[in-house]
Amino acid sequence: MNPRPGEVWLADLGLAAKTRPVLVVSRPDPDPPRVLFAHVPLTTQSRSSRYEAVLPRLPFLREDGVVNVQRIGSIPQVRLERRLGNLPAATMQEVPRALVFLLELETL
Repeated sequence: MNPRPGEVWLADLGLAAKTRPVLVVSRPDPDPPRVLFAHVPLTTQSRSSRYEAVLPRLPFLREDGVVNVQRIGSIPQVRLERRLGNLPAATMQEVPRALVFLLELETL
């Protein structure tokens, strides 16, 4: 199991014994110092903000939703339970835009 950027995984985030879909945003690293993956959760609760990337209808999800970059985090590999699928390339281009806005990287 080697999660890659753009993959959606079902993850145990430690929230009330629930698993949630998350998008892996870590860069590939064949020799990481820790086995952690940066992720952002998917949610059906859209706020129509610049902190979100809208998801198209995905066959592996029950409902439409968004990627919420305000909840960016890291997760150990053992808490990634199973791969659900990949985001389309066009959608994956929107995620870095939201992350740049979140982290104010355009001002650097």
